Amino acid sequence: MTSHSTILSPFTLPNGSELKNRLLMAPMTTCSGYFDGTVSSELVEYYRVRAGSIGTIIVECCFIDDLGLAFPGAIGINNDAKIAGLAKIAAAIQAEGSKAILQIYHGGRMVDPLLIGGRTPVAPSALAAPRPGAATPRALTCEEVEATIARFGDGVRRAIQAGFDGVEIHGANTYLIQQFYSPNSNQRTDEWGGSRDNRAKFPLAVLDITHKMARQYADDAFIIGYRFSPEELEEPGIRFEDTMYLLEKLAARGLDYLHFSLGASLRPSINDTRDPTPLIEKYCALRSDALAQVPVMGVGGVVNLADAEEGIRHGYDLIAVGRATIAWPDWTDRIARGDTLELFIDSTQREALNIPEPLWRFSLVEAMIRDMSMGEAKFKPGVFTESVQDEQNELVLNIRLDGDRIADIEMVDGPQQVEFVTTFEEIKTRILDANTPHVDAISGATSQSEAVKKAVSKAMVKSSRARALEEGADARAPKSYDVVVVGSGGAGLAAAIQAHDEGASVLIVEKMPTIGGNTIKASAGMNAAETRFQRVKGIQDSKELFYAETLKGGGNKNNPELLQRFVENAPEAIEWLARRGIMLNDITTTGGMSIDRTHRPRDGSAVGGYLISGLVRNVNKRGIDVMLDTEVDEILFDGGEVRGVRLLTDEKEVITVQAKSVVVATGGFSANSQMVVKYRPDLEGFVTTNHKGATGGGIALLERIGANTVDMGEIQIHLTVEQNTSYLISESIRGGGAILVNQQGERFYNEMSTRDKVSAAIIALPEHYAYIVFDEHVRAKNRAADEYIAKGLVTSASSPRELAATLGLGEDAFLATLERYNGFVSKQHDDDYGRTTALRAPINEGPFHAIRIAPGVHHTMGGVTVNTRTEVLNARQQVIPGAFAAGEVVGGIHGGNRIGGNAVADIIIFGTLAGHQAAVRGKC
Repeated sequence: MTSHSTILSPFTLPNGSELKNRLLMAPMTTCSGYFDGTVSSELVEYYRVRAGSIGTIIVECCFIDDLGLAFPGAIGINNDAKIAGLAKIAAAIQAEGSKAILQIYHGGRMVDPLLIGGRTPVAPSALAAPRPGAATPRALTCEEVEATIARFGDGVRRAIQAGFDGVEIHGANTYLIQQFYSPNSNQRTDEWGGSRDNRAKFPLAVLDITHKMARQYADDAFIIGYRFSPEELEEPGIRFEDTMYLLEKLAARGLDYLHFSLGASLRPSINDTRDPTPLIEKYCALRSDALAQVPVMGVGGVVNLADAEEGIRHGYDLIAVGRATIAWPDWTDRIARGDTLELFIDSTQREALNIPEPLWRFSLVEAMIRDMSMGEAKFKPGVFTESVQDEQNELVLNIRLDGDRIADIEMVDGPQQVEFVTTFEEIKTRILDANTPHVDAISGATSQSEAVKKAVSKAMVKSSRARALEEGADARAPKSYDVVVVGSGGAGLAAAIQAHDEGASVLIVEKMPTIGGNTIKASAGMNAAETRFQRVKGIQDSKELFYAETLKGGGNKNNPELLQRFVENAPEAIEWLARRGIMLNDITTTGGMSIDRTHRPRDGSAVGGYLISGLVRNVNKRGIDVMLDTEVDEILFDGGEVRGVRLLTDEKEVITVQAKSVVVATGGFSANSQMVVKYRPDLEGFVTTNHKGATGGGIALLERIGANTVDMGEIQIHLTVEQNTSYLISESIRGGGAILVNQQGERFYNEMSTRDKVSAAIIALPEHYAYIVFDEHVRAKNRAADEYIAKGLVTSASSPRELAATLGLGEDAFLATLERYNGFVSKQHDDDYGRTTALRAPINEGPFHAIRIAPGVHHTMGGVTVNTRTEVLNARQQVIPGAFAAGEVVGGIHGGNRIGGNAVADIIIFGTLAGHQAAVRGKC
């Protein structure tokens, strides 16, 4: 029998279960669960499409305890409520003909406190993991060790009840089970530590309770596997002989397979670097006859049939395949027919490949993505040297371009600190892998990332121009597009995508060096009524109520026709995003709304960054041209209609672009203090939440061709702004159940009233500031809170009294305030201030958190006048042919006060509408 037929032939495990072949999909974290660890429908489909020809799928690790999740977006098996969602995964895999095994784990000291609400991780001993920034865990008591073993048993029971064919105990990757066996992480002196036998008690106890649950709840075909890491680098640490000792003991108790956890299946020892022998060969030579009866599985580096065959030849019985099954869901079929595969993912195929959005952005997957939207050769090959500036340093970069690719980026001159070099290498990798500078910046190094992206963009422009000149183009000739979009926030990107999808050629022009505008700072979500996501959650809502509450919130000053179009189109705007892979399927509420209708990412994260990342991917996929660091000097207007734009680049080059349609989506003017004070002298000295490009330039451009304006004095201040950083604290925190207190520790207003009213109440306080107070329950459901904690904006304490003492609040008054508010939650009625929404849960779960806030200039409701087709109007309410506008540059929609969540709805609703109308005219 050839190795080919061996790999694809059935294989029988020790318990008698037959796998239809020796191939398994490796357990790979997708980070795609909901905030509470439940399963999404997207995740079910991800596994469904990869099942069928592969024999078995090992579903990603599930945490058995709410202190045990080691990844954002992890899925859990920590309570019975998780069974139904996990059952959908098992059923989907089995319906396609594969077996479904569920991996269970506890992260132990590898858990980031931010993932568990700032709580302290637990471990065998109070020793931090040997990695930068690792938290020092709390040592488990003996009673807690026993309880944790019991939780592993409960996890096994739930996996059985969910219908899985087996479980894999995750004893690898330095998680809790391995931590107990390691002399590095386990330095206990009780029965659970010290000698090697004592350190082995925990993994053996987990296996024992797994067998107990299988005997009680499953049939004899239930599969039990164990994953292990064979060595540790640390001193002291696990050595290969220690692993063999443990595996012999595990095998004696009964296992159906063992799973080597290695980055490469044929990797040699990381301790004895002089010996090149693969560890699998050492394992086969050292194992007893009893251990040899347990099949062993290899993983790492398997892309083609030859890789799997090589693993079998070296002693593996089973082969687990990782990233190749992400890139090729039908991987087994492909290698069976002899295909030779390359490990990459077409950037335009995320939806077709059923890859969940968080997994798409995961570093190991992102590294496989290639931008396939660049089209045919467009660059003049060569090296282009660009100088750019980040916040502190001038960078000189060499960018090498091939005919259709960004080939390399080299830092010629710049800071050589380790942190900067690491950041540069990471952003370089992202750009090269995606073949575009329009990638997400590195968290914590935004300025450096944007500088590198800017250099690459400049090189691409120069190279493309040089290529065009070589091919005979006239550099002085005007460029021509059907539609020019001015501004790259949410409204501009939505307009560009829609116009392109209707057949128009589109150019996006952005004066700032980065894409995203003010949208990238949005935090709460997107309002819409009568959506399918509301229906799924049983939320009864109506467009009529949405209209009435928005009109009331705007002080009855809203333009009724625009507001009606806004409300009617909102559900379709949610679907427009969903069809483009941007899912806003978690729902909360904001001030001024009586119903949960604020749609946001399912993990509760801030909507802005998620939205812009998704829109930019769509722009890249379509190959829409983008010019950054380029101002629109003038909208060309002749014969009573728009003819194009005149551009001025950062290198003072003047470029004329002809176009029949121009969509202005440049945002408001909150960052233009002179303009703000011109219309609202009372706002002098206020900080702003806006990015520095929000200066009202688009309004001025349109006014020069006759545009009328409306509501220019209607400027909204946001009530919850951290004053030292001008950082906006999301409305979703109050919508999640937080309260506001003054320096005396007392509530003073209805937190869920409209922004203008609550802001006025804060300003009226003697101290002119307040604290937004919330507990662990609120934090756990709002990932934005984790961001605030990470940025150092939050004061946290284990008890309300400690929090009051830290902040200098009146302690007795603060405790009385919480007690009284919690009583209102119990009866769902606020006797003091009439709050009727977001009375979600009492504030009683530690740790307790507070952020000092005060109002800041946030949104300018005034702007140019448009009709319901987004056509810009002049002073006589006549259409200016060819001029369209969307987003905060437009006035009238929000009246005297914008409801939180309505701005994101505004930019998508009217951005797509403007793109449609501009495309229709542009192609005429």
